[in-house]
Amino acid sequence: MISTLNLLVGLAMGLNLVALGSSRLPSLIRTVATQGVALGLMPLFLESHHLDWRITLVAMATVAGKGFIIPGLLRRAMRAANIEREIQPFIKLVPSLLLGAGGTIAAVALAGALPLLPEHAGSLLVPGALASVLTGFILLIGRAKAISQVCGYLILENGIYLFGLLLIKTTPLLVEAGVLLDLTVGVFVLGIIIDRIQRAFDSLDTRKLTALHE
Repeated sequence: MISTLNLLVGLAMGLNLVALGSSRLPSLIRTVATQGVALGLMPLFLESHHLDWRITLVAMATVAGKGFIIPGLLRRAMRAANIEREIQPFIKLVPSLLLGAGGTIAAVALAGALPLLPEHAGSLLVPGALASVLTGFILLIGRAKAISQVCGYLILENGIYLFGLLLIKTTPLLVEAGVLLDLTVGVFVLGIIIDRIQRAFDSLDTRKLTALHE
């Protein structure tokens, strides 16, 4: 099943670049949702020979949370704010894509030099994790709209989730469930922040936060 797993990780890495090159928020949210579904399916292929009901439960929770529930909340926030595009990002789309592509190549090269366990040597989990974390950081610091930054946070967390899959045989699945819980809490907190920004400035442009004073 390693080929199917690598296919899913490769899809996730490609979606990182799609997210960096997208200026439309609906497209960015769909990209994050698709990546979440791909990540949710991965534990099933890691443990295909002796599939445990707990692994299936984590996979289902990941697909539901990352693929449907959280993207649905983001779409609702986008409609409430009545915004469709990232107009003036801090880092333009082309430089973002170049940084993402360069980071992906560097992640593949770095993973090849790491002393991985034999069962992980042929997989793309490590380069996929590193590339996703870098993509999340680029979106977090390079976009001005709060919803885009939340999507960056989600992609960054997807990278952490990929790292967690490396230890799925030795680490209790409660750790993965804890990651999902942290993700859910983080998104709800960010949702509250988005709501406050919208109420205060009638905009989701985080650059306007510089106008706040004590």
